[in-house]
Amino acid sequence: MSTLIIGLTGGIGSGKSAAADYFSSQGICVVDADQVARQVVEPGEPAWHAIREHFGEQALLESGQLDRAWLRQQVFNDDQQRKWLEQQTHPRIRERIITALEDATSPYAILETPLLFESGQHELVHSSLVIDVDEDTQVARASARDGNNAEQIRRIIAAQMPRQQRRQRADRIVDNSGTLEQLQQQLQHCHQHYLELSRTYES
Repeated sequence: MSTLIIGLTGGIGSGKSAAADYFSSQGICVVDADQVARQVVEPGEPAWHAIREHFGEQALLESGQLDRAWLRQQVFNDDQQRKWLEQQTHPRIRERIITALEDATSPYAILETPLLFESGQHELVHSSLVIDVDEDTQVARASARDGNNAEQIRRIIAAQMPRQQRRQRADRIVDNSGTLEQLQQQLQHCHQHYLELSRTYES
């Protein structure tokens, strides 16, 4: 890829979206992996047809959209079904992400993804940026935002890469335990660094 790509990640409630919003406000192209994952299973898409054929009409809501809650239950305790679903979606997600990143016209581009390291998407980026907070802060923020209880949030955290491991694999870490303004101040330094890096990368 001819554009410098930065992988932006962090655990649930860490502030990834706030960080992505900042980069976007600076004119940087942000590709949201979660959004792409939703697009590839929209009604009429090849993955949607495959899922409908495999699981039947019960996998769909009346609107024709996938019944995500029902689908999660089917694959949660069944490794074979989960692997089948991943085979249908992951290559398509990856292909669409690559296309979106290649279309970026900003000095560098951001790939915002909760599973940067777990999904192999780190192979698509040149550098990684982790937004980091402690687990108690994750639980408090995610609970307030999503209305989920603390136990549910902790289960999601447990299913994600351990915080320490994520920190070890990061090229840069931003501490988001303070205010939004403090987060943006740190991201401003990152933005300047990536602009300089993009110039080196281009040359």
